[in-house]
Amino acid sequence: MTSAYDDDTGNTPSSTLPRRQLGRFLREWREANGFTIAAAAKLVDLSASALQRIEAGQTQKVRKQDVRALCEIYGVASGDAAAAADLAAVARMQGWYHAYGGLYSEAFNMYVGLEAAARRLITYHEHIPGLLQTADYARAIIGAYPGFVDSADIDRRVEHRLKRQAIVTRKTNPVVLEVLLHESALHRMIGNRQTMAAQLRHLAEVSKLDNLTVRIHPFAAGMTWGMPRGSFTVLEFDADSRHEPVEPPIVYIEGGPTQDVYLEKPDEVRLYSELASAIRSSALDEGPTRELVRRVTKEYEREQH
Repeated sequence: MTSAYDDDTGNTPSSTLPRRQLGRFLREWREANGFTIAAAAKLVDLSASALQRIEAGQTQKVRKQDVRALCEIYGVASGDAAAAADLAAVARMQGWYHAYGGLYSEAFNMYVGLEAAARRLITYHEHIPGLLQTADYARAIIGAYPGFVDSADIDRRVEHRLKRQAIVTRKTNPVVLEVLLHESALHRMIGNRQTMAAQLRHLAEVSKLDNLTVRIHPFAAGMTWGMPRGSFTVLEFDADSRHEPVEPPIVYIEGGPTQDVYLEKPDEVRLYSELASAIRSSALDEGPTRELVRRVTKEYEREQH
């Protein structure tokens, strides 16, 4: 069988975010439904090799109608199926802009998928990052977003955030996580003093994990590179048998009230890696960091009484 996907060149094109996200999404749904690649491909009139390349993110020639057909046999909800089809269109663009607004549902979230696939994360934050948050701290942050007023919706989002943390705490092959945390995160009141005390106790405890590094960038260190910066995360992926990364590293910048941004050009990734290195060079070591966190925790505990 031939298809529109069979005339690619023999060279594997460089991976891009839309292709890899779409491929991961389709692969997970196929496997959840018990289809082999050959069986699923036959049902939508594709060759097995074509579907394999789509799932691996190795082709730009992804047709929306094929994505819709695959979603239909997998039983994907209409909203997620529409988002997947739109992503197929984005994947065909040569110079697409790596920014996303409200396109993705919680079930079809680009960053969460990439985070789960990463081998190493280097992240800078001015609040406790989601992977290390307690339920009450997460609930206070999520509940502060405009429009998030339904308690059941907030609880669902908190549950989703806590489930993400399994990549850090699992026994087998946990992600290597380096957290560079600005000192302001220890003093910015999220929730109440009880919430903050519990969160900082948790932070001090999980910082003992072998795969986790937490270092505070103190007020006294000033502004790295003399410029303000927001949260960012550098994601690195596993290497193959030739010690080449199976996916190129990327940078994720959370958009907050605007669009999230993903950077994957080598120069852009290198710039943020250098920024992380500069922050790291003036941050406290792990021991002093833990001591500072515990000292601030005691201040919150005293003020509760």
